[in-house]
Amino acid sequence: MFIDVHCHLTGEEFLSVGGVEEVLRRARENGVDRVICSGFDLDSSKLAKALSEKHEDVYFCAGFHPSELKKYREGDLDEIRFLCEHEKCVALGEIGLDYHFDDNPPREVQRELFIRQLQLADELGLPVVLHSRDAAQETLQILKEYNGLLKHSGLMHCYSYSPEMMTDFSALGLFFSFGGPSTFKNANKVKECVQRIPARLLLSETDCPYLTPVPYRGVFPNEPKNVKYVVENMAVLRNENVEELKKQIIENAKKLFFKLK
Repeated sequence: MFIDVHCHLTGEEFLSVGGVEEVLRRARENGVDRVICSGFDLDSSKLAKALSEKHEDVYFCAGFHPSELKKYREGDLDEIRFLCEHEKCVALGEIGLDYHFDDNPPREVQRELFIRQLQLADELGLPVVLHSRDAAQETLQILKEYNGLLKHSGLMHCYSYSPEMMTDFSALGLFFSFGGPSTFKNANKVKECVQRIPARLLLSETDCPYLTPVPYRGVFPNEPKNVKYVVENMAVLRNENVEELKKQIIENAKKLFFKLK
């Protein structure tokens, strides 16, 4: 079976393809037996929780994405804490740094809330799901400085930095997930990471509704059912048996996200 460890199912993007119920039905038909719906702000985290309560095979994460911190209000982390205590919340996330767009929240605000959420995850005994875009060195610097808060590990989701930096992040005990970009023709850096990462640290995701993998690149919205193309492509890149790789990924997911059943 397949697992999509990072997707977004709480928006309106899926109305054009039958709604989230149909999306989950198609996922199951394509062998996806677990999905982790990631929150990116308070409202989406609440919706992810509700979705997990409705579907046995859906789990969730709760947290504030760095690009969404304009919505943050003091006291929101108390509500995130409450959500994270739910039996099906497997991690705090997604959290991190995003310096890609000029109109993103100020960097000092991103750094402050990143560290505060790392502290909260440590208090709760949960792993973290990490988002980092155009902020490799500072993300690594903060994680090194606060490495004591990573006792329950974490996931570098949709990893896109260099293979060399992957070694630095893995030294902190982190896992790595790859999605649609690992199937793209010219994504040589990402493909090299897939080839070089130890199997025990490898996970699969879609980050849907974005980043649809080949052979459906460009189709919107992406769906969890497409995670099979990611895993099959990773098996080719690594010259491994796809069935064995699927088993390894499920084992890794259960190790990192210990609430998974």
